[in-house]
Amino acid sequence: MTLMELEPYLDSFPFIAITRGIKPVDAVSSCSILYKAGFRVIETPLNSPEPYQSIKLMAAAFGDRALIGAGTVVTVDQIERVRDAGGQIIISPHCDSGIIEMTKKCGMISIAGVATPTEAMTAIRAGTDALKLFPAEIIQPVGLKALRSVIPGNTLLIPVGGIDENNWNLYFLAGAKACGLGSSLYKAGMSSDNLKQRAQLFRSRWQASKDILSTT
Repeated sequence: MTLMELEPYLDSFPFIAITRGIKPVDAVSSCSILYKAGFRVIETPLNSPEPYQSIKLMAAAFGDRALIGAGTVVTVDQIERVRDAGGQIIISPHCDSGIIEMTKKCGMISIAGVATPTEAMTAIRAGTDALKLFPAEIIQPVGLKALRSVIPGNTLLIPVGGIDENNWNLYFLAGAKACGLGSSLYKAGMSSDNLKQRAQLFRSRWQASKDILSTT
């Protein structure tokens, strides 16, 4: 997979759903709620309970319509387990050339975590499809804007960490092309109704602002 294959999943609704802490019993129902709200990239962090099983269930139900994969991927050996579970995307909190290269060797999408220009350039040279700017709550939109000015212009930059319904638009205005939503969207053990409300809130906020943001 390549950047050109990742972008279409983010075109209509440029947010990645991060389901940290999800259990397999909730995987399909939660994925369904997120899909109906417009999410087309759904990440299960590997420090969740039985993450490979959750990925397997989500991929079986939605893998033909959405990108399902893993976050918090920190070792090379985890990549093949995600692939074997049906995952299509590998997201790391850090920049590791070995993880990036193995991800691409496995035919999967790579999103490497970076916080500095050095890490960003290293990840780009290793072949990552996009950059996860993490932790965004420390780097802030001003830091994103500065990084955007020195990396290749076609790089897909995705801030993650502390993004919520009140500040996501500031990152887009600074040059982000998508955002990752963690605890502001999903928390382990939350009810289906609560998840639906949170997902629809982000959807409505995007619908209200997308035309303005697209012209900036």
